[in-house]
Amino acid sequence: MIKVMLADDEDLVRSGLRMILNSSGDIEVVAECDDGHLVADLARQHRPHVVLLDIRMRSSDGLMALRRLRAIPDPPKIAMLTTFDVDEYVSEALRLGASGFLLKDTEPEQLVRAVRDLALGGAVLDPGVAARVLAAVADGERAAEPARRLLASLSEREREVLVLIGQGMSNAEIGGTLHLSEATVKGYVSSVLGKIGAVNRVQAALVAFRGGLIA
Repeated sequence: MIKVMLADDEDLVRSGLRMILNSSGDIEVVAECDDGHLVADLARQHRPHVVLLDIRMRSSDGLMALRRLRAIPDPPKIAMLTTFDVDEYVSEALRLGASGFLLKDTEPEQLVRAVRDLALGGAVLDPGVAARVLAAVADGERAAEPARRLLASLSEREREVLVLIGQGMSNAEIGGTLHLSEATVKGYVSSVLGKIGAVNRVQAALVAFRGGLIA
């Protein structure tokens, strides 16, 4: 079972996420909290594989909780829960080691898939916030020339795959769009990450954004 912890100060949000994840069959919500000050201690106690962490909570800064989680030996994968109003916290969250960003009202199937991807060591970028996340992280500076040099190493098919990564698509969705098998897409994704020196899909999308490959 994939163990998940929920950290959000809205009871209704946690309830909805818990219901979706616990009904998946291979995911279990093992801990919840509404206070960022408690997140790290609960994670040490329950050892979740994945933490879904509100980027902003009334009682504490979600970034503070992220810092404390990342300081745990063998820390869990952490995806920040946000809204359409992506703010200045996004750039700092990525710098601190967040593995992705999800909307609080993400579709159930997409949420389950995202948690599975995170548990396997991947990174997730919700299509609903992809463009805003990339723009916020770039801070108005595309750093175009270094990014373009990296993008020049990609084949035409790899560039197509990278554009779809930047739109927040999963491997299965990319395969459906490009009429490729999921295994083939996985190979392309690995190749893209290696060529541009990105450690996950969010970083890869940021390179594409800075290089002008995606708007």
